[in-house]
Amino acid sequence: MGLLRDELLKSIWHAFTALDVDQSGKVSKSQLKVRDNFDILEFNNVCWTLCFKKNINMSHLLISNDDAFKVWCIFNFLSEDRYPLVIITEEIEYFLRKLMEAMGGIWNQERFDDYKLMLNRKQQCPSAWELIELVGMGHFSKGMNRQTLSMGISEVFQELILDVLRQGYMMKKGHKRKNWTERWFVLGPNSMSYYVSEDLTDKKGEILLDRNCCVESLPDKEGKKCLFIVKCSDKSFEISTSDKKRKQEWIQAIQTCIQLLRLGLPSPHREARLRRRELRQKQQAEQGELEERMRLLQIANENKHRQLESMTKKLEEAVATATLEEQRRKQTQTDLQDRYRMDLEREKMVRQQMEEQVAQKSSELEQYLQRVRELEDMYHRLEDALEDERQARQDEETMRKLQTRLLEEESAKRAELEQIHLQQQRAISQTQAEKQELESDRLAKEMALQAAMLQLESLERERHGALEQYEEVRMKLEQAANKTKSWKDKVAKHEGLVRLIQPGDKGPQRMTNWGPAAFTDTELDLRKKSWQERKNHNQSSQ
Repeated sequence: MGLLRDELLKSIWHAFTALDVDQSGKVSKSQLKVRDNFDILEFNNVCWTLCFKKNINMSHLLISNDDAFKVWCIFNFLSEDRYPLVIITEEIEYFLRKLMEAMGGIWNQERFDDYKLMLNRKQQCPSAWELIELVGMGHFSKGMNRQTLSMGISEVFQELILDVLRQGYMMKKGHKRKNWTERWFVLGPNSMSYYVSEDLTDKKGEILLDRNCCVESLPDKEGKKCLFIVKCSDKSFEISTSDKKRKQEWIQAIQTCIQLLRLGLPSPHREARLRRRELRQKQQAEQGELEERMRLLQIANENKHRQLESMTKKLEEAVATATLEEQRRKQTQTDLQDRYRMDLEREKMVRQQMEEQVAQKSSELEQYLQRVRELEDMYHRLEDALEDERQARQDEETMRKLQTRLLEEESAKRAELEQIHLQQQRAISQTQAEKQELESDRLAKEMALQAAMLQLESLERERHGALEQYEEVRMKLEQAANKTKSWKDKVAKHEGLVRLIQPGDKGPQRMTNWGPAAFTDTELDLRKKSWQERKNHNQSSQ
């Protein structure tokens, strides 16, 4: 009943639209005629009579008014349940395929694709009058005459609108006289009518089908072949077809009708229409869901992109800060190196002055031999002080090498950081299709960057420790130098040991971190040996 109501509403809509001349949405009562009992086909014909003259000109079409009415009914059956009524391209293709099959023609998919492309450009679905004009102009039935086109429309109309599942001539056995008579049978969803001829003007009877009916094949008898029987609750009907193929087709069609009645389902083409609509609704829902998911993914992608840009900016700021700190550290290191260089130059000048004083006092050393024993003790102490100074210089050289190694490691780590930063910059410039993969790579690289930063901080701490050790060594060196200076001052006061360490002919000078040394180890050994000989000579002379 619901499907019948929807189809009647479509016909009524066409009639009301035609009667609503001023488009006010109202129709006068005098224009309407209501009856309690009516035939659906007759009702559709009344609605067609009210609306077709105002909407279409039949003079240039290849079809008659009756054929146009049938196409109009087919449009109402296949159109969507929304107003104004339109028919979508999938249903147009279904109807035209049925029509070409009924006419025995060949379906031209390329021509229909061109027509569908034209509808897509117009961005609107055709109305009933546009569908009638499409069929009436013979756009898809080129090469077919009017009679073939009319017969094809009638066959599709009978199948879709009149629910005719099968029709054709067969022989029927009478119930009273038991004679065989040829009749035109028309199979519907719940009945099987038979007429004198195919013009359907003289109806001779009807076989009512229900869920209790059945159809069975019969053996040949009484000179009749290809027999089958339709058994109903009140009577049975024996029927003969012209060949076995038609017999099997009729048996199959009748069994299908009985099965649909048992299941409470509509006719096959109505069921197919419902399935097509459900499929379209499902596809539309899936398309909407897909579009929503794509929108959410787009939003999430944009958020990720913004987060990536923010993290990139933070990373760039961190790199800039690290670069500035590195510049400051290098500047501080340069200042310290300049200060150490100036200190070394001053110490070198002092050493040169001391060497000059030693050269002056060495000529007077012979006058103070009586104080040799005291000076020997002082000499041993001075030798210990020189050993401390030498050890301090070696420690300083070791610390300088350690600092150089730390600087090299720090430079290597910085190059690694710059390489990681360049990789991240290249990763950021890749396409959006690789962003998710790049995100994981970026996280891994950030972890590597953090590990490198931790190693850099560890190297920085080691460098600070090395600087502190360097300061300690420098303090020891200064203490040793001060101690050496104090002992040399004592030597200068006693004016005795100066001549013992006066250099002779100098060979290649020994270089230290403070410049050329006052004397080499070989020269010191020679001087000690000469002094010991003079001491022994003086003792023997006394």
